[in-house]
Amino acid sequence: MIDAAELKRRAAELLAAHPPATTDRLDFLRARFDAGLAWVHYPEGLGGLGTARSLQAVVDAELEAAGAPDNDPRRNGIGLGMAAPTILKYGTDEQKQRFLRPLWTGEEVWCQLFSEPGAGSDLAGLGTRAVREGDGDWVVNGQKVWTSSAHNARWAILIARTDPDVPKHAGITYFLCDMTDPGVDVRPLRQITGEAEFNEVFLTDVRIPDSRRLGAIGDGWKVAQTTLNNERVAIGGMRLPREGGMIGPVSKTWRERPELRTHDLHQRLLTLWVDAEVARLTGERLRQQLALGQPGPEGAGMKLAFARLNQEISGLEVELRGEEGLLYDDWTMRRPELVDFVGRDAGYRYLRSKGNSIEGGTSEVLLNIVAERVLGLPSEPRTDKDVAWKDLAR
Repeated sequence: MIDAAELKRRAAELLAAHPPATTDRLDFLRARFDAGLAWVHYPEGLGGLGTARSLQAVVDAELEAAGAPDNDPRRNGIGLGMAAPTILKYGTDEQKQRFLRPLWTGEEVWCQLFSEPGAGSDLAGLGTRAVREGDGDWVVNGQKVWTSSAHNARWAILIARTDPDVPKHAGITYFLCDMTDPGVDVRPLRQITGEAEFNEVFLTDVRIPDSRRLGAIGDGWKVAQTTLNNERVAIGGMRLPREGGMIGPVSKTWRERPELRTHDLHQRLLTLWVDAEVARLTGERLRQQLALGQPGPEGAGMKLAFARLNQEISGLEVELRGEEGLLYDDWTMRRPELVDFVGRDAGYRYLRSKGNSIEGGTSEVLLNIVAERVLGLPSEPRTDKDVAWKDLAR
């Protein structure tokens, strides 16, 4: 078994062979992947060494101390946090070899084509159709919505209906879609912040080879659960330093602007500071659990807490700043590369946080997941469970 000392030795070898100061960034990242130091828990040949996930921090610390470049994980969060573990679990050997390396290095950005105008909270009710031509390509038609980074993405993880004659969960198949193919039309969705980090994507006679199907035909819902569980952990379980995230700017303002303080605001800040620290420590426990295997439904609870905290903290910040908090820098429509909560003003943080309870699964749906899959409470009645998708009311 590879231990921390061995990982430090391998990191030192990588740094000696590819000095960060004189090596091209992309060349260094490719070499790191090939050395198995990208995801140490992934198999050899796929960016890893088959060792414990918890040891990744050892490698990261060694390389960061040496000034080595990272793979800019925020830019390709969907690829790294959602597409990669799904491809690893369900992909063919050819798919793993083709996609994982350029995904990790950031050469190819990914997006997620799941939600639809009529299938958001009820994702299994999706209507995008994929029809196979004999034993050849699949032809896909439909519309997806709230697609983060689709305007920057080369690839997408896509679920589509391949059999309308069976119940909705059973007739879905999972694909890898080339966003540069003919028939893929990406259009911006302008948000309340003025930005367009999300998109709607129209698919018109898009041809996808069967070699880019992930998992068995009709198993798309099962494959998608791996994606969704990883998504919730990625959103709710982000590693933050103490006073990281949105609580940081509020605490900083409180310390630097004593004239803004009131007793009521002080009590609310203390309560939210404690809640933020509890969430941070819980996130550490969740990552420890994740290191032992695939993420479970507990990630839904963390994502719920993340959304509530961000909204309450950003609301407190606006109140603390008074009239200043109502100012907003610019509503010009723009295409951000990254979502930056901390580097913007209080008004932006307040407006952007409203989407936290929608993205990555609505809070209402996640409450059901926690109730049924974590607490073991009885499921809500579902009258459509055994009805063919084509017979459902829409």
